[in-house]
Amino acid sequence: MDSLIAAASRALAAGDPLRALNCVSQREDAPALALRGIAMAQLGDLARARVLLRSAARAFGQKHALARARCVVAQAEVALAARDLNWPEKSLDAARAMLEAHGDRLNAAHARNLAARRSLLLGRIDDAQRALLVGSSGPLPPALLASSELLAAGIAIRRLQATAAREALARAARAARASGIASLMAEVESASLALAAPAARLISGGQTRTLTLEQVQALTSPRRLIVDACRHAVRDAETTVTLATRPVLFALARVLAEAWPQDIPREVMIAHAFRARSIDESHRVRLRVEIGRLRALLRPLADVTATKRGFALMPRTARDVVVLARPLDEKHAAVLALLADGESWSSSALALALGASQRSVQRALDALASSGKIQAIGEGRARRWMTPPVVGFATTLLLPSPLPNL
Repeated sequence: MDSLIAAASRALAAGDPLRALNCVSQREDAPALALRGIAMAQLGDLARARVLLRSAARAFGQKHALARARCVVAQAEVALAARDLNWPEKSLDAARAMLEAHGDRLNAAHARNLAARRSLLLGRIDDAQRALLVGSSGPLPPALLASSELLAAGIAIRRLQATAAREALARAARAARASGIASLMAEVESASLALAAPAARLISGGQTRTLTLEQVQALTSPRRLIVDACRHAVRDAETTVTLATRPVLFALARVLAEAWPQDIPREVMIAHAFRARSIDESHRVRLRVEIGRLRALLRPLADVTATKRGFALMPRTARDVVVLARPLDEKHAAVLALLADGESWSSSALALALGASQRSVQRALDALASSGKIQAIGEGRARRWMTPPVVGFATTLLLPSPLPNL
């Protein structure tokens, strides 16, 4: 490795892309192309970074398999930053295996972190946890350690484990300070601020108040039945009944929980669940059918009893019933939650992360754009959507993920 390449590498490791470019900006050999690509990525020009990294990988060829694998990992990181979630996982897995075979433990650990971050964005929390555990063996440099701890905090936040998240962020802050990279320290600080922000609304007895993530975690109790409107589930400390794919049943469960301990008229339930403007006998028949389905699903937790004017929720062991609602009363809150990370997303990446059709996501994006909540950048296939973070609110409970086993 010549002196200029070494100097550029040290500059990039210290988070100084401009100094790195001063060393290799006029060179077209494979190592210089790779370093220029990484520098452009650090400066935010992801499109140029992709071009340079692809050129570097081609220039290294098959004779320099280790260097080529490092370029593949860098391309995967750029794709993740650009929220290109369709980037082929097999390429990253092959590159990681090559790095491990050649003893490059640190870059292999970085590749695992990238795979885990992608899994976390897609709501695959268990996959992210496994990748993080496998990649955590042995000491890591401060920058990579900070990245791993940020990932651990993200996993804990998705699982509503506020204490574990706070501890991981404290370790990330120490590692970021040791690295001396200002952008990394700012990322940790931003995550810490989000952890302290209101994450949900508690509705109980007709009253509403905001909760932090720690308060949401403390809410779980064997004596409390929670109708979770953030994850579309009904749960207590031991049992969870998910209604994520049954919107009508969840609407009925929520309106029953908000009225508890009183009953609620059939007409009100029909209006909430079926969005009917005029009510006839067919709606009443459908309500009886849906109540029967809800009663069967909620049997481990509660019963739904008929009264003279409607229905009432009767918990089996819980003494309290509350509704945990989203911090923002927004129809397209899940889309906003993903966009709130400050990165630019394509509609296809949003659809993949949300598990929804691209057409549905596009309708949501158009509605949000027309109300001025998000903005589009670029045209056609290059169009990306972004928004600044929602000021004063955490988006933890808006993000798509399976409900954890609490």
